[in-house]
Amino acid sequence: MKLRIIVTATVLGLAPGLALAMGCNYGHDQQTQSCAPGTVWDGDSQSCAPIVNS
Repeated sequence: MKLRIIVTATVLGLAPGLALAMGCNYGHDQQTQSCAPGTVWDGDSQSCAPIVNS
């Protein structure tokens, strides 16, 4: 009974630190989108679109 309480308390005590450690790299692995010459990134369609001169 005491062992179960000790293990549970240890796990609950470490859980917030482990959760923070897992989230510290969020957004660092995203790459910048680049388009071919003559095209530009269109955020609405999430793709490269040709540049149109009016």
